[in-house]
Amino acid sequence: MTARDLAHIAVFAALTAGLGLLGSFTVAGVVPITLQTLGVMLAGAVLGPWRGSAAMALLILGVALGLPLLAGGRGGLGVFVTPTAGYLVAWLVAPLIIGLIVGKRPVWWRVALGSVVGGIFVVYLFGIPIQAWFTQLTIGETILTSLVFLPGDILKVVVATLVTMGLYRAYPKAFDTSVGTTRPRAAQNH
Repeated sequence: MTARDLAHIAVFAALTAGLGLLGSFTVAGVVPITLQTLGVMLAGAVLGPWRGSAAMALLILGVALGLPLLAGGRGGLGVFVTPTAGYLVAWLVAPLIIGLIVGKRPVWWRVALGSVVGGIFVVYLFGIPIQAWFTQLTIGETILTSLVFLPGDILKVVVATLVTMGLYRAYPKAFDTSVGTTRPRAAQNH
């Protein structure tokens, strides 16, 4: 990885942590509604699968080390034994899926599709069973209580798509996913 790749990873880890500073609220259940999954969507769409996942791994490492990087100033190993643990694990996988769907050159419909599949479906796929296990509710009951997240998550998909496409138009270099590759040299005349 280049210094630029590391800087992009750090920026998106910080962006996702910063989205937690805006606070959270709980409508139903024990999992708070935050803007941090928007950061997860953006990391996958902008950085691609590997750097996006690396950004979330850096964030999760900081959380594990006790830094208060989650919404509400939460951090430490204790967050990994709560109903939100599955959602945090999903943050490592979601950018991978999003980045693979978006590809090297973002197109709005692929960004939206990737954000729905990775940022909603994958996050729920990991989060809901762990939440059900900790709360001792059935999967069905947990799915019903999790429906409260869906309108906000769909809005995050729209915002992630708009931001990604705007950034791509303004600064396409941010999307250079040719990590560790070199460009072929022009043939030399002898």
